[in-house]
Amino acid sequence: MRINIAGLFIAFAGVVALQAQTTTIKSVPLSSTSPDDGKEMFISYCAVCHGMDGRGAGPAAAALKKSPADLSQLARKNNGQFPSQRVSLVLTTGPSEILSHGSTEMPVWGRLFKAMGSGSEGVARLRVGNLTDYVKSIQAK
Repeated sequence: MRINIAGLFIAFAGVVALQAQTTTIKSVPLSSTSPDDGKEMFISYCAVCHGMDGRGAGPAAAALKKSPADLSQLARKNNGQFPSQRVSLVLTTGPSEILSHGSTEMPVWGRLFKAMGSGSEGVARLRVGNLTDYVKSIQAK
């Protein structure tokens, strides 16, 4: 199922294309995934920038102004504790300098997840929670 959200397109869910030696990111409509499957959401929405392993080397990374965060190092950079609340907040409200993401190129997933769930805050929270849990599961040991 494909969802076209009133003109909102995800620049990061597209395919990277080389055109005249310039790397660009194609915008595509947001594809639906199971809200229960954090790994499926990560692969569909995050891996294009952060890479399949979450280390920041996805195929679209080269087209971004700032390199995507290495999501596998979040616990290490937080004294061994995974920052679940901070990750959920970034997913829900978008990144900011305060949250150390450093770029506004990342989509605001909370708003998009809510739209995918026909406006349901509960479905959006479920998606954010399961995606956060998956990012926790890929932390470097």
